[in-house]
Amino acid sequence: MPYTNEEGGRLNNFAQEPKIYQAEPPTAGQKRTYIILGILAAALVGGVIFVGFFVSQSSWA
Repeated sequence: MPYTNEEGGRLNNFAQEPKIYQAEPPTAGQKRTYIILGILAAALVGGVIFVGFFVSQSSWA
């Protein structure tokens, strides 16, 4: 643990900082995967909304 001495002889304990790295832009394959997952997520949300609307409009009596 890294300790620092402050004024008056007080010790201060700081958390260890993680190593910093620069993020790399996504590759073409990753971009394609993101697009496919986005389309699937939109289809799932649309399907849930459709089912909810259909069930709310149907009468059971």
